[in-house]
Amino acid sequence: MEITYFRKGFGLKKAIAGDLAGYHSRLVERLREQHYTLTVADLTFRLAREFGFCYGVDRAVEYAYESRRKFPDRRLFLVGEIIHNPHVNARIEALGITILRYDPEGEFDFSAIAAQDVVLMPAFGVTVHDFDRLRDVGCVLVDTTCGSVLNVWKRVERYAKEGFTSVVHGKHYHEETKATVSQATRFPEGRYLIVRDMDETEILCRFIEQGDNREEMDRLFRHRTSPAFDFARHLTRIGVANQTTMLAKESLGIAARIGEALAARYGRDQVDAHFRSFDTICSATQDRQDAVLELLEEPLDVMVVIGGYNSSNTNNLAKICAARVPSYHIADAGCIDPASGVIRHKPVDGTDEIETAAWLGDGPRRIGMTAGASTPNNKIGEAIERVLASRGIAVEP
Repeated sequence: MEITYFRKGFGLKKAIAGDLAGYHSRLVERLREQHYTLTVADLTFRLAREFGFCYGVDRAVEYAYESRRKFPDRRLFLVGEIIHNPHVNARIEALGITILRYDPEGEFDFSAIAAQDVVLMPAFGVTVHDFDRLRDVGCVLVDTTCGSVLNVWKRVERYAKEGFTSVVHGKHYHEETKATVSQATRFPEGRYLIVRDMDETEILCRFIEQGDNREEMDRLFRHRTSPAFDFARHLTRIGVANQTTMLAKESLGIAARIGEALAARYGRDQVDAHFRSFDTICSATQDRQDAVLELLEEPLDVMVVIGGYNSSNTNNLAKICAARVPSYHIADAGCIDPASGVIRHKPVDGTDEIETAAWLGDGPRRIGMTAGASTPNNKIGEAIERVLASRGIAVEP
């Protein structure tokens, strides 16, 4: 009988090593060897000590390449983007793997998938509903869900079993958050509510403490809760979790504020019966945020953050940087035009790309660099080369 579910790869890492070489950068390795510093003429680059691909992303990308080698004659499908990086996803498609996209109703169309096909699940995971649909098809499933995401799922499952509503700090439209909250609904008493930031948390906490803003709650959260959610009944016992790539400081602040609200309502001596909280930010996200904060302690003239515009962890790195130094979040090196001195970038909390001229400035400059967990090293190296080219400097072979 054929095995139809895989979570640990196929042992083909050596076979795909050449395929993955294109994600590497000798220039980035040079910076790493030189204490994350590169000085060329009057430009000094400082690279954060933690950057780029994390273990979960590495694993997901490797499994995609291994799957192609393991099943050379089968059709391969991927449920959404494997990670939030357009170049990586384009290379996955170039392997002959079809990426399934959301339809207008926000559902995946699995009608073309047959039992003999192979379907990859992304690093973000998939919802319980989508997993069950694929199992019903009987196709081979290759599960690349990140271990840090699975840890959050376990936490949400525990809340549901104990009768606690999961309040999840995340983006309600993000694949990971959708998959996470679906774990709660596997249980009869499982409930969830999604908050985006501290401002929304204050609205939630006002209802917990006073209960006088039901209309505001309904307007804001009605489409971010589990079915048949009752604000009065289902917000008396709360367990806090989060999308793993959110801003760690904000997640901790949200948890603390909800704990305060429940203590105000029920008394501090009763808070343990009404509140649960565990830090479920993944270690790679935390490490990258800590590393960029350390880098920002140095004198820098400008900061360049590289990664997909729909990458949550990259957006949060950009947010941290922008609070301290002029910062530019770019999708890739192509956003830097050496000839014109213009950089295309996404502003913090913005949605549309804008252009900024003379962004690098004249004279000696110290340029900080970092990249989100879904950005391969070759994209970092290319960005450094483009910055150098802006000063007419070519990188040595």
